[in-house]
Amino acid sequence: MSGKQIDVKIVAFLSSQDWPVTTEMVAKDLEISWNTAQLHLYKLQAEGTVKGKRVGRQNQWVLIKQPSV
Repeated sequence: MSGKQIDVKIVAFLSSQDWPVTTEMVAKDLEISWNTAQLHLYKLQAEGTVKGKRVGRQNQWVLIKQPSV
């Protein structure tokens, strides 16, 4: 799976969730390692696509709603 495919799948997974998800949940859903999921989530955060928050020992992620045009 290419990096772009992983990003697309992460965005699709986050858009299907009604609450924040952890890095572990993303990794399990996409069947990738935790480190790979974390790397892509940080990249998507830098691009402004997702928002991350540290809660205890977990990183939790939500999709930033894009305005309709």
